[in-house]
Amino acid sequence: MTIRQMTINDYDAVYALWSASLASVRDIDDSRAAIERFLRRNPDTCVAAETGGKVVGSILCGNDGRRGYLYHVAVDAAHRREGLAGAMLEASLAALRAEGIHKCALLAFKDNTAGNAFWEAMGFYTREDLFYRDCWL
Repeated sequence: MTIRQMTINDYDAVYALWSASLASVRDIDDSRAAIERFLRRNPDTCVAAETGGKVVGSILCGNDGRRGYLYHVAVDAAHRREGLAGAMLEASLAALRAEGIHKCALLAFKDNTAGNAFWEAMGFYTREDLFYRDCWL
């Protein structure tokens, strides 16, 4: 297993992985152009996990200069419970720390039981004191 920086050359593989693994893939946010823009802004914090020459995991991770954010954390179903998510998470968090970021946030669907158990185990806690809000532009 290799954990490395994600590049736009990984797009087709990670998009297929996201489509199979995540409920939140959207053409407008996850188009090749949108992901390329995200990777340009965050070249060191986005990672891919590769085994046997195949991308089997990914994390989109960026920051606003103050706080890090995790998006599209996905591991191929055949490679879950092998430590990939934890290794990718540590790589992204280390990259955030290197950029001087000291806090990281993410969104997780309430019904994602396995994912939420993972985040709890990794030290991420649930905020009950705020509302998350969206606005389509």
